[in-house]
Amino acid sequence: MATDKYPEIDAVITYIHRNIYDPLPLARLAAYAGYSPFHFTRIFKERIGLPPLYYVSSLRLQKAKDLLLRTNLSIRDIGLEIGQQSLGTFTTRFTERVGVTPSDFRNSTSQADSHFRTLQRLSDWTSGHQLSNSYARIEGTVQAEIPFEGVILIGLFPKPIPEGLPLHGTLLSSLGEFCFTGVKPGTYYLMATSVSWGMQAVDFLLPHNTLRTRSREPIVVQPYSSVPYQQVMLHVPRLDDPPILISLPLLMNKFLSERLQTSYR
Repeated sequence: MATDKYPEIDAVITYIHRNIYDPLPLARLAAYAGYSPFHFTRIFKERIGLPPLYYVSSLRLQKAKDLLLRTNLSIRDIGLEIGQQSLGTFTTRFTERVGVTPSDFRNSTSQADSHFRTLQRLSDWTSGHQLSNSYARIEGTVQAEIPFEGVILIGLFPKPIPEGLPLHGTLLSSLGEFCFTGVKPGTYYLMATSVSWGMQAVDFLLPHNTLRTRSREPIVVQPYSSVPYQQVMLHVPRLDDPPILISLPLLMNKFLSERLQTSYR
């Protein structure tokens, strides 16, 4: 359903994907779109939610994830492939935005599969952290465009892209209601994706085809004010969706660890 403004941005995104390993300075992207750099940056951010070069860097980190799992290239060479001349800079940026080091991500398939199988056997999905305090609650429901059975990973992020650990996050065993408690005043973006029970670890380590959703507008939490009820729809991937950079097994492990702590209380 393409009801978004600035449909010409779709052509730019296709161009970025096709030339992701080439230098893509702002001037080149703006010229391709036929706009001045200032005007192009404004409409790109309005449409996608991210500045053009931040979006490019996000796609390159997604490519790095692919290369780590699908090739035998060294981590240094993978950094060079996506335009990072320094191994240290590549490692730092990857770790900040994916949540684990490149080396740990490359070696995470077995652990990811273990987390997923544990979730399949889990009988109690009650959140272990239902804080009751003066901070806000964000409640809502998650539905899906197509039939789905599996786990849903949902979180509140500081930017309109699922990278780094969410400020608040949880896992759901089915479509339906969700609730975040203890949400401090601030600006948040609601993001979610799904992992079907039939998937293999690599399918969610590289979540190119998982259902997903993101809030186009930020959720603003103000002191002593209620937050509107959120109704979100998981959809098939779209061209203008930002990549899912956060390592999903990291969220699975965090959820399982919290459940284990709760069971020992």
